[in-house]
Amino acid sequence: MIKGKKFFITGGAGFISSNFIKRIINNNKIVVYDNFKRNSLKSLGLDNHPNLDIIQGDVLDYDLLRKSIVKDVDIVIHMAAIAGIDTVIQNPVDTMKINIIGLYNLLKALEDMQILNKIERFINFSTSEVFGVNAFKVQEKDSTNLQPVGHARWTYAVSKIAGEHFIYSYHKHFGLRSVIIRPFNVYGPGQVGEGAIHHFIIRAIKNEDLIIHGDGDQIRSWCYIDDMIDGIILCLQKEEAIGEVFNIGNPRGTITILSLAEKIIHLSNSSSKIIHVPKLYADVELRIPSIEKARNLLGFHPKVDLNEGLKKTIEWYKNKLI
Repeated sequence: MIKGKKFFITGGAGFISSNFIKRIINNNKIVVYDNFKRNSLKSLGLDNHPNLDIIQGDVLDYDLLRKSIVKDVDIVIHMAAIAGIDTVIQNPVDTMKINIIGLYNLLKALEDMQILNKIERFINFSTSEVFGVNAFKVQEKDSTNLQPVGHARWTYAVSKIAGEHFIYSYHKHFGLRSVIIRPFNVYGPGQVGEGAIHHFIIRAIKNEDLIIHGDGDQIRSWCYIDDMIDGIILCLQKEEAIGEVFNIGNPRGTITILSLAEKIIHLSNSSSKIIHVPKLYADVELRIPSIEKARNLLGFHPKVDLNEGLKKTIEWYKNKLI
C-alpha cells in the first residue's frame, strides 16, 4: 500500500487517473492539474475529498503549470493528453501540441525547479497505438510503427512516441526515475469519452442500435480498470520498474468488435440491433499485447476476465441511467 506521499497528476480528472486516485486518496495527498473537458472525479464522488486539491489549467500554460507543482512532491504522473480517435482526428494540431509540448513543459518545470532527480517516481502514459495497425502479442522491445503522414489518427501515436523519447532521455541524462506505461484498451465503470465498450453499453441499456464501423472484425484485448490500476501501483512500488516501459493490458480479454457488441447485448438483456456503417478512417485491425515483461518484473497478473468486467460495467451504467 502507498501511504503518506504527495502526488501531482496532470490529466487527473480522466477515467484511468480518477480510478487511480480513488484507490490511493485516503492515505495520500493529491494535486490534480486538468482542464476538465472530461471529469470522472465528479462521477466517482471524489471532487470534494479533503486530500485532493484541484487546479484547473492547461499543460500548454507553462507558468501556471510550474506554479502548481509543490517542491516537496514525491510522485508525478503525467496523463494529460488529447485522446479518443474521433477527437484526435478532428484536432490533429492540438494533439501534437498538447501531447508533445505539454509533456515537455512538465519536464522543464521540474528541471527549472531543480527537483527532477529528487522525485521518487515519474509515470508517463503512452499508448498501445505506437505499435501501428497490426500488433499481435507485441512486446515492449518490438519496433514502434509509424504510419503514413496524412492520416490524422496517427498524430496521436507519433506524439506519444516523441514523448517516450523525451522521458527516456531525461531518465538517462538527468536521472529521472521514470516509468512509461502503454495501456491496452482499458474499460470499466465511470468511463468517459469515446471507448467502444462505453458507447455499446449505454446504447444497449437504452435498446438503441449499436453502430459498428466496417465488418467488426477488428480485434482488441480489453483490460478492466481495476487491473490497470494494479499495474500503475506496481510501477510505483517496484524499483525494477525505473527506466522501463511496460505494456499493461489483458490478452485474455481478446475479442472482435462484432463479438463484443453481441456479448454486450446479451449481458444487458437488450433488444438493440447491430448496424454496420462504412469505415471512413484509418483503423487498428489487430491489437493484442504481450505482458510477459510486466509479469516478470512487476508481478502483474490481470484478474478480471471480460465477462466479469462487462457485467460490473453494465450494472454500474444501469444504476446511473435508470
